[in-house]
Amino acid sequence: MKSAESIVPSKWRIWRHRRYVVAIMAFLGFFNAYCLRVNLSIAIVAMTSDRYEVIENGTAVNIGPEFTWNNEIQGYILSSFFYGYITTQLLGGYFASKYGGKLIFGTGIAVTAALTILTPWLASTNVYLLLVIRIIEGVFEGVTYPSLLAVWARWAPPLERTRLAMIASSGSYFGNVISMPLSAWLSEAFGWRTIFYFFGVLGLVWYTGWMLIVANSPDEDSRISTWELEYIKSSMEIHPDERPQDEYVPWSCIVRSKAVWAICVANFCENWGFYTFLTQLPKFLKDIYSFNLGTSGLLSGLPYLATGIMVQVAGQTADFLLTRKYLTVNQTRKSFNFFGFIAQFVFILTITFVSSSTVTVACLTIAVGLGAFAWAGLSVNPLDIAPQYASIILGISNTFGTLPGILSPILSGYIVSDSPAFEEWRIVFFITAAIYLFGAFFFVLFSSGELQPWAKFKKTESGP
Repeated sequence: MKSAESIVPSKWRIWRHRRYVVAIMAFLGFFNAYCLRVNLSIAIVAMTSDRYEVIENGTAVNIGPEFTWNNEIQGYILSSFFYGYITTQLLGGYFASKYGGKLIFGTGIAVTAALTILTPWLASTNVYLLLVIRIIEGVFEGVTYPSLLAVWARWAPPLERTRLAMIASSGSYFGNVISMPLSAWLSEAFGWRTIFYFFGVLGLVWYTGWMLIVANSPDEDSRISTWELEYIKSSMEIHPDERPQDEYVPWSCIVRSKAVWAICVANFCENWGFYTFLTQLPKFLKDIYSFNLGTSGLLSGLPYLATGIMVQVAGQTADFLLTRKYLTVNQTRKSFNFFGFIAQFVFILTITFVSSSTVTVACLTIAVGLGAFAWAGLSVNPLDIAPQYASIILGISNTFGTLPGILSPILSGYIVSDSPAFEEWRIVFFITAAIYLFGAFFFVLFSSGELQPWAKFKKTESGP
């Protein structure tokens, strides 16, 4: 039975605002999802590094790495997650639009966590089993982003969409920030296997909380106040109850929409840089600046700390500009995305002309941090143009956005030799900067912040 409370709770008492409780739980979900995704980037450095054994006379003898994988094999291992991840983007969005996002989002992370616990045993058995388990993990985690957008389609009032979505998605960046140095510490203190055990168990604990606390929609939440329920329902352009589960999906209109293609291209371009740094940054810092595993893990987390903070700033700023009517939705999405892409282009290009480790890390941190503005422009855009099909559109765009996770590590593996040189890594950064520049202009030219004609719900004559 719904609470009879009609007084608006204080803004700072966020636990009284159920939509923000959902956002915080989603934040923790993405935190876990990215811990599970990124831990191998640190673990593989330990798994392939030389080991030393001290003999009786005190001399340290190099006994070689536990796994003798070359750069090409490591590239395939790091990208294997995305072979599976790309297959369920559209399916995750479609089923979430049909059955709700709560179960699909939670189960995707829970299964990934359970499989992560098995990773050390499979890696020690055979490299191909490691590849298979990472692919399967990708299959289940591939549903997370599209399915959560189905949750926001029911929970997020239009003027709070960016804010709520950015609170949730920032969990992915803080997941990177925490997991990289923590993984490095776990590896050095207890061995690389503990990385997978720790984060696997943590993911299962989160899943229990998610299923107990979060409801699929405001109408199904027994703890929501009357005021908040009415506020959410009255603010929607298309009421959640007016979205029949068997509603026809206008696939041809979606495929032919310039606004949808703008989201897809921007997703690809933004994720090219994101996945390049996610999978390659620890190796780059070790190869070029000879940082040890602990330092590499700590410094690799700095760009994502900056992003985790900046997505909150970008989300709050975007909704402030919209609420005060300083900018339209269309102007906000285009300007934020353009600024984010151009800022990343400038700072990544700067890296190619410097040789200082301090300047390099600073530029990477600023570039990835300011990329938060691009996410504020593109990640919630499906809710602007077609809220009832938002999870499907995000599933399509994330399919394109997953391709960099497959292609970038493999391409980097072929560009960077087993005796890496800065000139080789410079090519990797040139490619990334060029893709950012392309994404900036494509989104400005073809995106939209308006509800599309094919997304406007029409009641049937036979309706009540």
